Amino acid sequence: MAPNKSLSTQEVADILHVSKSTIYELIRRGEIHSYRVGRKVRFTQDDVDTYIARARHEQSVQPVRQIEARSALLRPMSEASDELVISGQDVILDILANYLHQSGVKAERCYLSSFEGLLSLYEGKVTAAACHLYAADEKAFNTPFVKKLLPGVPAALINISYRTQGFYIAAGNPKEIRGWRDLARRDITILNRRPGSSARILLDGQLRRMNLDARQINGYEREMKSHLTMAAAIAAGEADLAIGTERISRQIDGLDFIPLLEERYDLVVRREFLETEACDTLLEILRSAPFKKEIKHFTGNDYRDIGKILAEV
Repeated sequence: MAPNKSLSTQEVADILHVSKSTIYELIRRGEIHSYRVGRKVRFTQDDVDTYIARARHEQSVQPVRQIEARSALLRPMSEASDELVISGQDVILDILANYLHQSGVKAERCYLSSFEGLLSLYEGKVTAAACHLYAADEKAFNTPFVKKLLPGVPAALINISYRTQGFYIAAGNPKEIRGWRDLARRDITILNRRPGSSARILLDGQLRRMNLDARQINGYEREMKSHLTMAAAIAAGEADLAIGTERISRQIDGLDFIPLLEERYDLVVRREFLETEACDTLLEILRSAPFKKEIKHFTGNDYRDIGKILAEV
């Protein structure tokens, strides 16, 4: 099956061998992702694969507990706590948390943006924060933000993956979009993510680098909830351009992708965590053959440095 094929509710029900009503219940509970095209609910093969990957790890271990995903409401962890709290929005982190459970390490998950995750790490509310933030002025990922958002806190950056960021555009590129400078065109309308998201920070950094005023960018104020909703909206003709990852572009019909840069996706921890048995287990899992085999299923990411400590600041 083509990775960008749109799947109907009945097709997903057939794949999972359940009824359509069960699929609707999974959507209601937020256990499987979907999107709408008009009044019709649609899925991508990646949505189905992600659900299966999560479900597979829940059959033999205690379910990973999800924590309220607003950093202001996360409780500070006590020094005596033996639990890890992993922040980030990639399903790979869900799989990692379940592997940790299987290895006897308690792990909780919260789904914060990179910016919010780093703030929560500084406040002592999470153990590890996934981060993929680009500092346009320094042309570097993650490390500049870790230095600024964790002042005085020694930290380490453990790599998870690399992935390509770029523009979602309509198939065939009817507006002949080529790169960042096209953002300033009056005939181009964009879609945006909320403040604190990696795509929003990437966009704002590029606008500053080019001395462009955000108020002059058509559509700048229109915020979307996810890369998938943005990609679907571009394919439906609701706007001309949005920033996202290449992997999502493969899941939506009627969409092309313009690659712009390779982003680095790291797990940021306090340096003192490197000396714990829990960190030894986490690194062992990331570097293990079974874990690498599991996540290779998620196409579009490059795992060449997974489990490597790329920087200490």
